[in-house]
Amino acid sequence: MITKKQVEESAAYLRSRLPYLPEVGLVLGSGLGPLAEQLQDPVIISYAEIPHFRISTAPDHAGRLVCGVLAGRRVACMQGRLHGYEGYAPDEIAYPVYVMRALGVRALILTNASGGINTGFSVGDFMLIEDQINLTGKSPLTGPNDDQLGTRFPDMTFAYAPALRDKAQAAADACGLTLRRGVYCGVNGPQFETPAEIRAFRTLGADAVGMSTVFEVIAAAHCGLPVVAIAMITNMAAGVLMQPLSGAEVNEIAVQRGTDFRRLIWALVEKI
Repeated sequence: MITKKQVEESAAYLRSRLPYLPEVGLVLGSGLGPLAEQLQDPVIISYAEIPHFRISTAPDHAGRLVCGVLAGRRVACMQGRLHGYEGYAPDEIAYPVYVMRALGVRALILTNASGGINTGFSVGDFMLIEDQINLTGKSPLTGPNDDQLGTRFPDMTFAYAPALRDKAQAAADACGLTLRRGVYCGVNGPQFETPAEIRAFRTLGADAVGMSTVFEVIAAAHCGLPVVAIAMITNMAAGVLMQPLSGAEVNEIAVQRGTDFRRLIWALVEKI
């Protein structure tokens, strides 16, 4: 259970370390961490230093909060996130979202590396997430609710803020980049899905699948923080191309498309 007291203790520590408070939050997924290195005048804080934060153990997730200026905006950037497959509970994974909200962040940009389920997609595509299917069977809101953080039963109809989705599309247009749109399916992992599972997810209406994001979006809806999320399709999901999948492939494609991805996020931050 997350409490207002815990969140305030984390936020108070960060306020003592930062020269100014962030207005935009960024969460960088697998292979996407280099964007944090573009921040101007960065203040870098390890998750291990922040009260009540957990430490990221996933490959290529640096596990640090980088605060600085990007595209003229004050940004708090999570260089690496937490996942259920690391052994963390949903509320531990979602906890940083509440801290960002307490710091004054007014918009949260989530990114991730995903497997493409929609057969019209290609490896390297960017997908604007319009909705989600949480197939983890879990929620960060399970247990007692602290009403100071949010309502017991938050509405998820507009969990991905339409106004921010419009800004993301405008940013893609400005960059000359194609932005697919679709539904993200969140699973626990760490194993990749089976071809049968992917067929089932496609039947449910999913366009991409990954092992993150859904808990963060639920938490943001709970505490009233508008969210926009973009997935990089770093591989086609199991059975689409009938070839083995690997984490190395995910990171390789993320590196190849990294320059365009960073341009897109830069343009989006500028419009928020």
